[in-house]
Formats: sequence, structure tokens, C-alpha cells
Amino acid sequence: MPADVSLATVAAQAGVSVSTVSRIVNGETRRASPATVQRVRDAIEAVGYRPNPAGRALRRGETQLVAVLAANLDNPAMATIASSTEAALREAGYVMILCDTHDRPELQDEYLAAMRVQRVGGLVMIAAVASPGLAEMAGAGVPMVFVTRRNPVGPGLFVGIDDRAAGAAVADRFVAAGCRRPAVVFPRRGSSASRDRVAGFVDRLAALGVASEAVLRGEGDGLSHLQVGYDGSAGLFERADRPDAVLCVSDQIAYGVARRAREAGIGIPDPCRVVSIDGTPLNQWVAPWLASVRIPYPVYGAEIVAGLEAIRRGEAPAERLLPFAFG
Repeated sequence: MPADVSLATVAAQAGVSVSTVSRIVNGETRRASPATVQRVRDAIEAVGYRPNPAGRALRRGETQLVAVLAANLDNPAMATIASSTEAALREAGYVMILCDTHDRPELQDEYLAAMRVQRVGGLVMIAAVASPGLAEMAGAGVPMVFVTRRNPVGPGLFVGIDDRAAGAAVADRFVAAGCRRPAVVFPRRGSSASRDRVAGFVDRLAALGVASEAVLRGEGDGLSHLQVGYDGSAGLFERADRPDAVLCVSDQIAYGVARRAREAGIGIPDPCRVVSIDGTPLNQWVAPWLASVRIPYPVYGAEIVAGLEAIRRGEAPAERLLPFAFG
């Protein structure tokens, strides 16, 4: 729709006042003649005007504000989820407020307190961390959807993938390729998603005959997954029995691992395979060498809004697990 198509444009086309157009657009047709109503409708069609459901909801006084709190918008995966969510919320008639908590519980609580004052109609928590404010807000009955990480303080509607199954899929891929020295790199301060991916990987390897103690592990400190990958893989590449296959629980960890490997003179993917779990579109531009379990982040928004509206209708929260695939 062109940017200049407004109620005033429709009014000029139909030869009536803006207030008359506004009433008819909002379903109030009793004060206008049938001929006027038809003329306005013809004008709407002619100029391509589309009502803004979010603006209409706000004018009616409905609570259509939804806050999205993301742990790290520098992470392409979270940025993609936030963008997808904004589009889906807008389409459904909501207005989105976006906050970056930087994975800090105290900042998350500051934003939650502010959103409570704003009386938001829903909260979307992308990679939430446990905090007193989160527990309080969950108990207040505000509709909440938890994305990529499950609610760390209790039950709640979850949108994401089966992280254990994703880790297991990478184990299957490594064993099928004949890899003999598998490793996994993950954050020391890992989330539920990271822990589940590691557990699924290690457990499936054990089922395939690779003992848990034989799986090399690299843990990195800090909140930056780039740094986690770089630091966590340092010891792995200094070993005499260096890994020939590494699972990274996120794309950014894989970027850090790749830099460390290059500095150690180790080629990727030969002789060392690297597989991540994320598969963001950025990989095709900056890391074409990276094999990845691709998560459908661009469609998360529709699932998040569907879950949010189910809660608002009074339905019991349920998981919304999305498919993943190797990309």
C-alpha cells in the first residue's frame, strides 16, 4: 500500500468528510445513507486503502501492546525471531515493544516492571533467564510465551525445537561420516537449550557405542557465544588427539571455533568437521563452510502469536515444537 493512502485520501476520492470515512471503516454506517456508504467503499477499493488493525484497537481502548524481551539482539537468531514476531503481531493487530535484556536477570526485571506499568496485553520472552520479576509476572496472569528456552521459573507455553533431538541428529551425522573423535563446545553458563543439545548429542553417541567420557568437551565463559567458541575450543585443538568433528550449540560458537582452528592451522571441514545448531541465513554469506541444523526462525512469529492468542482465550499452555533440518 502506498505510504500516502490514508483516510484523507479516501475522503477526497469519495467527496465526503474524513470523519464519515472513519465511521464507515469502523463499521458505523447508520448515520450515512446507503449511497454514501457505497461511495466510500468504492473509494477504498479504488485507492487501495487498508485499515490498520493495531491503530483501530488502540482507539477502542483495547490492550494490544505486546512486549518482546530478547536476551541478545546482536545474535542473528534472536534478531530474526524478533523481526518475525513483529510482523506476525502487526498482522494480528498488536503493537510490539522490543527490549534487549543482554541476558542479565536484573535488566530483565527492570523491563518487566516497566511493562507491568504499561499494562501490556502479553509478553514474549526470547531466551528468558530466571529472575524474581519473572516469577512475579508469571504469577500475575499476564499471557506469556517462552521462546528458544523454556520458562526457567515454572510452567509456560514454549515455542522452539526439540533440542535433545537436534543434538542427537548431529551425533548420527558424525557417526555415519566415520568420525572417531567427536567434541562439543558450549557455554559454561548454559541455558536449558544448550544443555539439552549437549545431552542429546552425548546420549545418542553413547547409544551408538561412543562412551560419554570419550566425547571431548570445550566450555567457554562469558555471554558472547563468539568468545565462548573461541575460548572453549582452545584446549581441544592443543591436544595430540584433536577432534575430527565438533558440535557447536549455536552458529556464533561455530564462528569462534573456526577462528581458533585457523590460528592452529587446522582446516574446516577437512580434517575437522564443524556442525552448529541454528542455521541462520547469515551463514551463507559469512560461513559457507559451516554445516548446520537449520531452525525455522522466520516462522516463529506466527507460532508465537498463535500461542499468545490461545492463552488469551483461556486455553491451557502447550508446547509448540517446530521441525528442524540439516541445511
